[in-house]
Amino acid sequence: MTPPLKALCILALLWAALLGSFGCRKRAGDAPPLPYLAFVANRKSATVASVDLAQFKVVAELPVAPAPEQVAIRPRGHEVYVVSASGTLSVIAFPELRLTRTLRIGGSAHDLVFSPDGRQAYVLAPGAGEIVIVDCDPLREAARLRLGPKLSDLALSPDGKTLVAADSASEKLFFVNTGARKVLGSLDVGARPGPMVILPDSSKVFFADTGEAKLTVVDLATRALLSNIETGTVPSKLVLKPDGGEIFVLSAQGATLTIVDAFHNNVEQSSLTTGPGPSAAVLRADASVLYIATAGDGNILTLDAPERQVLASTHVGISPGALALTPDERFLIVADPGSSSLSILRTDRNTLVTTIPVGDDPVQVVVPDWLRK
Repeated sequence: MTPPLKALCILALLWAALLGSFGCRKRAGDAPPLPYLAFVANRKSATVASVDLAQFKVVAELPVAPAPEQVAIRPRGHEVYVVSASGTLSVIAFPELRLTRTLRIGGSAHDLVFSPDGRQAYVLAPGAGEIVIVDCDPLREAARLRLGPKLSDLALSPDGKTLVAADSASEKLFFVNTGARKVLGSLDVGARPGPMVILPDSSKVFFADTGEAKLTVVDLATRALLSNIETGTVPSKLVLKPDGGEIFVLSAQGATLTIVDAFHNNVEQSSLTTGPGPSAAVLRADASVLYIATAGDGNILTLDAPERQVLASTHVGISPGALALTPDERFLIVADPGSSSLSILRTDRNTLVTTIPVGDDPVQVVVPDWLRK
């Protein structure tokens, strides 16, 4: 082979190799998923399942106190807190995936929230009409504040300074200063105050009047009622846009979504049809897409949030009831009590990837960002 011909052959081989490398390069969306863990509270089997989302399999099934209803990630730590309606707080450690500590809270315990630094937790004990203040290190009860006979919902302002508790029996909101551990006062409100959201600047609290078709807006600093927002249908769940500009209001009774302008306290869009029994919703971090679980037909509705347009409706099971996005937002994790399973959706394609049995009556799921690079 003559030198010029040999050189041409070498160039051709190099070019072919280069083309091959481009052709085999995977798109970022096709890369293997990180082994994020989903933690699932199984109410009837009294367990928390840990699911590896790279291999799509259960890697641990941890017994906890009866009737676990909430799993929450402790800020600035690698712990999962489990609230059981039977009255116990349980702590699961990562990466050990074992139960390390428990604390008795009281009957019907629910609605745990953490201080921003993760040093304290606040839990409702409705059986005693109390907020229980918990020191996380070591795990111990720090104080109890008795408020009302039927506490239903709890929220903490983003600045960590004010707790707001709703009492559906007395139809009051209670305000607590977390630093002084002191009740600041109460406010008479509408019928059966329920789920709440507080704006990122800690200026206003919005709550659903679950006995009426409206939201109520309260100034957090003055504890004065600012506005009543008529929603047309009875609100059941609230999802706040990350910048605080909009609130997405689900109505399980009306099978609708209402969008509220949180800055101006008015309705932007009313009565968008969701499908029967909307039970949960979650937003992407950039607020571009809202995912809605409709328990009445077993579907996930994917909504272009800015355009108010439905992008897809994906059948996932029997009665999806809780949602979580993976930290990279590649997968939507759906807890389905009706089928005792998790459904995994690819968000870029809105397609069902797999279904994983996890335990009896999975009612909540969280996916920590501990593996994010």
